[in-house]
Order: sequence, then C-alpha cells, then structure tokens
Amino acid sequence: MLLDDDLVQFNVSMTNALSARDVENYAECAAAGYTLIRGWGFARHLRTNVDEEAGVWTADAVYTISPALPRGIRTIDAEVVSAACAEKGIPTV
Repeated sequence: MLLDDDLVQFNVSMTNALSARDVENYAECAAAGYTLIRGWGFARHLRTNVDEEAGVWTADAVYTISPALPRGIRTIDAEVVSAACAEKGIPTV
C-alpha cells in the first residue's frame, strides 16, 4: 500500500514459517521488489509488526523508498536484496 510518494506499507502473511524472522524476510523481499518496480534503488526499514495466530504468520512492515542511499542504519540496496531473495526462493512483488 502506497502511503505517500516515498512511503510504503506491506501486509504479508505466510504459513509454515519457522519464526518471526521468516515473515520479516518475506516483507523485506517484497519491499526490495517494489522499490525496483518504482525505478528506485534503495529502501529504509522503519518498522515491522509480526503476529502469529493458528499457524499463520502476518507482518505489517513500513519502508521509505528512494533513488539514492537514505540515511540510517537499516537501509536496503534493492538490487542486492532482490538477488538474495531469488537465491533463497523468497518471492518479491
């Protein structure tokens, strides 16, 4: 969901996850893929809320996206992350 020109939210869900990290990785892969679709190269993670109920894991993650490397420590190079997701078999957008 596009919240603003450079602010996006991803609501993802999965079954058979081993931990919260699995669904967080899925959200990060979605963010990387979306960033590339928009023609930009970078994202910055703002927050992720994870929940599990009856074996279904969900995550609500928010990222900023930008054409240049943003400030902050939780930045994502969309091309690098997308390639890693493909290697691991994690889908992107």
